[in-house]
Amino acid sequence: MKVGAVIAWIFLGLVVAGLGYIRLAPSDPANWHVPVEAQSDRDFAGGALRVVPAGEQTLAKIDAAARALDRTRVLAGSVQQGRITYITRSLIFGFPDYTTVEQSDGQVRMLARLRFGRSDLGVNARRLEQLVAAAKG
Repeated sequence: MKVGAVIAWIFLGLVVAGLGYIRLAPSDPANWHVPVEAQSDRDFAGGALRVVPAGEQTLAKIDAAARALDRTRVLAGSVQQGRITYITRSLIFGFPDYTTVEQSDGQVRMLARLRFGRSDLGVNARRLEQLVAAAKG
């Protein structure tokens, strides 16, 4: 019985350490604040791409909507620079998702993707749909 308890404590310690790493791992803008190479909408296992026509204030509208999302903060960029990357963390475990929004050539291109895991269960696509609605509103 003692060996089982030790194994359980080791397992619990590894889980806590893993969750701590997920919550505290640094987010290097050089890895995440990158140009969005997209020409059309696309969903994939760990994220999504959206492309919408842009007017003069489109990026500013999207920025305001993104900043209003729960558990979201700016990692890098600004409206003036034409590209912004946000980190949105999941409610319970704090998994980070990265959303980059870029305006150029009369379009706004948005890329939302996860950092850890293989599937985001459609969360990033739903977030981008909210931002697309803000761009049109």
